Amino acid sequence: MSILTNIFAAIGSFALSIIQLLGYGGIFFLMMLESMVVPVPSEFVMPFAGFLVAQGKFNFILVILTSTIGSITGSLIFYYIGKTGGHTLVEKYGKYVLVDTEDIKKTEKWFNKRGELTIFFARLIPVVRHLISLIAGIGKMNVKKFFIYTILGATLWNAILTYLGFLLGQHWNEVSHYLEGLDIVIVILLIIGCLYFVYRHLTKTKKTKIN
Repeated sequence: MSILTNIFAAIGSFALSIIQLLGYGGIFFLMMLESMVVPVPSEFVMPFAGFLVAQGKFNFILVILTSTIGSITGSLIFYYIGKTGGHTLVEKYGKYVLVDTEDIKKTEKWFNKRGELTIFFARLIPVVRHLISLIAGIGKMNVKKFFIYTILGATLWNAILTYLGFLLGQHWNEVSHYLEGLDIVIVILLIIGCLYFVYRHLTKTKKTKIN
């Protein structure tokens, strides 16, 4: 068993304990943390909640409601962190990660044009959904649109995972095993994307110096 698998198992065990201890409040708390980049995967939380629905211990609608409220709460906190402090952080420390004010302007332009669909689909993508709220805040996306499309995306994602847990019953954890592989693929793609970003930045800097 790999170190990564052990970490996922420990986090999953913690999440399940919180749900068993706090019930719906635990679901709210965990989903709020997940939306703030705290490593609490909804792939564990929601299928387990669905399993408890199948056992008659939870109500399906209340599970979706509390999980979505938790998701939007964490997302709004992270959104406002990005909106109020993102520019300052980029100005001070952006050069260390090859990000400058020009990148901020591009981000703002992107969210002005495609923010709605970006937020909605990002909520359905593992790893990406943890960061998108911060990026949307830095990009100064309209908060009402951010709120609406975060609710839509989070509700759909939470409902799918809960229903899968309901269907699978005692085998609810198969959902997390399947999505763990997807997480790894997405992380690899993000790393490739970051490397490409660094390459383009260095190439642009080199051309600027030559000119």
